[in-house]
Amino acid sequence: MIPVRYSKAEVEEFTAKGYWTNEVFSDFWDRNAKEFPNKEALVDSKGTRLTWLQAKKQSDRLALAFIELGIPQDARVVVHLPNCVEGFIARVACEKAGIVSMTLMHTLRHKECQEIISLIEATTVIISRSYRNFDYYEMYQELKEQLPLLKNIIVIGEDVPKGVISFEDIVNDPLEEKYPVDYLTKRRFDPTHVGFLSTTTGTTGVPKVVEYSIAARLWSSKTHVRNWKLSPKDVLCAVAPAAGAAGGTPTYFCAPQAAAKIVLLYDYSAQNALEFFEKEKVTIPCVVPAQLAMIMQESLEKYDLSSIRAIRSAGGYLSPTLAEEVEQRFNGPIISTYGSQDTGSVTGININDSAEKRRTTVGKPLPGNQIRIVDDDGNVLPQGEVGQLYFRGAQNSGGYYRDPVKTFAEAYDSEGWASPGDLAKIDDDGFIMIVGRKKDIIIRGGQNIYPGEIENILMAHSKVSNVAIVAMPDKIMGEKACAFVIPNNKEGVLTFEEMVNFLNEKKLAKYKLPEHLEIVDTFPLASDSKVNKSRLREIITAKMEEEKIS
Repeated sequence: MIPVRYSKAEVEEFTAKGYWTNEVFSDFWDRNAKEFPNKEALVDSKGTRLTWLQAKKQSDRLALAFIELGIPQDARVVVHLPNCVEGFIARVACEKAGIVSMTLMHTLRHKECQEIISLIEATTVIISRSYRNFDYYEMYQELKEQLPLLKNIIVIGEDVPKGVISFEDIVNDPLEEKYPVDYLTKRRFDPTHVGFLSTTTGTTGVPKVVEYSIAARLWSSKTHVRNWKLSPKDVLCAVAPAAGAAGGTPTYFCAPQAAAKIVLLYDYSAQNALEFFEKEKVTIPCVVPAQLAMIMQESLEKYDLSSIRAIRSAGGYLSPTLAEEVEQRFNGPIISTYGSQDTGSVTGININDSAEKRRTTVGKPLPGNQIRIVDDDGNVLPQGEVGQLYFRGAQNSGGYYRDPVKTFAEAYDSEGWASPGDLAKIDDDGFIMIVGRKKDIIIRGGQNIYPGEIENILMAHSKVSNVAIVAMPDKIMGEKACAFVIPNNKEGVLTFEEMVNFLNEKKLAKYKLPEHLEIVDTFPLASDSKVNKSRLREIITAKMEEEKIS
C-alpha cells in the first residue's frame, strides 16, 4: 500500500540521503534473538516475561497463523489491547506477515470501533476478553453484525470464549516446523509502503486514521535512539498507553533497535507505576504529563528509583515547573519530543541539552525535517517571532488513510508542508518554543492571549495541581480568558484574588489576566492525556448563559 502523502521524487530523495533504508522493525527483533537470545525482551505487570528468542518464536508463529487464516498481504489487522506483551508480539507478527497493523486505545468503544474498522476494512481483531470491567468480546460480537468483513476474533489470556481463536494456542503451536526457514521473507514489506495505521486524538467526532510508512517511522525512531543514548542496559517502561505515541514510540519503535528491555504497565495508577519502576529497575519511564503530575503527589522516597536515568514525556504540554520538580525528585533529565499523529515527528530534546532547554522548549528539528514559522498571510517570520509552525520532511506521516483529498485539504498543502496546529517561535540557539495552539488563541479586544504562557506561570502556584486557560465570550471584548483549575488539596483552594495577585507579581500584562476562575475536580479529556479545551469552552459558555438568564 503506497502512502498518500509521498511522491516518488521524495522517496528517492529521502533514500538517497540515507534517511530511509531497506530495514524494517522486525529485523531488530530477529537480530536480538540471535545476539541476545536469553536476554529478557518483553515484560508486563500482569506477569508475562519473554526473552528475545521467545519473542521471535511467538511472533513467527503468529505471522504464520495469519497466513494460514488466509489474511492477504497489506490487509489490516486491529490490535485493541492495553499495555501487554501480546500487543507487541501481535504488531511484530503483522509486519512479518506483510500485514498493516492498527493499534486502538483501550478507551475506544462501539461507535469509534465500528467506524474505524469499517473504514480500513479489517478482517481480524486481537483483544482481551475484558479489561477494567469492560467486556471487549461482547462488544465485538455486537459489532460483527455491522462489520461483515470482520471474520477473525483472536483473544489473549486463558478466558477464551467458544468460537473465537486463542492467542495462546497459536503462539504455543510450533508452526515454524511446517515451513522453510525463510518462508516469511516472501511477505516482507517494502519499507516505503504503509506498515502502520494510527488514530488521531481529535476533540470532536470519530478519530481520523493516519498512514505511516515503515521507513518514516524507522528514521524517526533512530533519531530518538541517538538523542536518548539508548543501549542494551536500558529498561524502557510504557506507563502511557503503548497504542499511542507517548508509550509506544519509545518502547515498540525505539527500544528494540538498542536491544533495550521493554516493560509494560498493564494497569496504571501512580502507586502501581512506582512499584513497577522499582521491581524492574526501569531506566526510562515513558509517560504523559498528567501521569507525571499524579506521580509527583506520591512519596517517592518510599521506593528505590535509583535505576532511573531519564524520564520521557510526550502527548501533552509539560509545564517547566512540573518538569523541574520531576527532574529534581527523580534526579534525571526530562527528554521530550514534539509532533502529532496527523503529521509526524517534528523535534526532539537531546539528553545532553541544558536544563533550561529541556524544560522550556521541545528541542531542535529532527534530521531530515525543514521548519518554518509563518504569519496568518503565509509569510515566513524571522527568528524569535511567534507564528504557526509548519514542517515537512522524512519524518512526515503518510497522510489520511486512502484519502488524498482530506490529506491535502486538512493536513498538508500542495508542497507537502504540514502544521500540527501550534504557535511557536525559534530561539537564538535554534530550539523550538511552543506558545500554544492556534485554535486556542484568545483574542481580547484585538490583543492575542496565548494560554500556554499563563498556564505555565499558574502551575508554579502551590494551590494549583493543573490548569487550563480557555476563551469565554464577552459582548464588548469578544473574548476574555477563563482559568479552569484543579486544586492541590494539600494546600487549599485557590481564590480568584489569589490568582490575580500571583499573576501580577509575575509581571503578566493586565490584558492577559484571566477574568474568571472555575475550580474543578477533573478536566474532560480528548484522549488519555490531552485536555479537551473545546469542551471547557462549551462549559463556561453554557454557565454564563445560565447565569445571564437567571
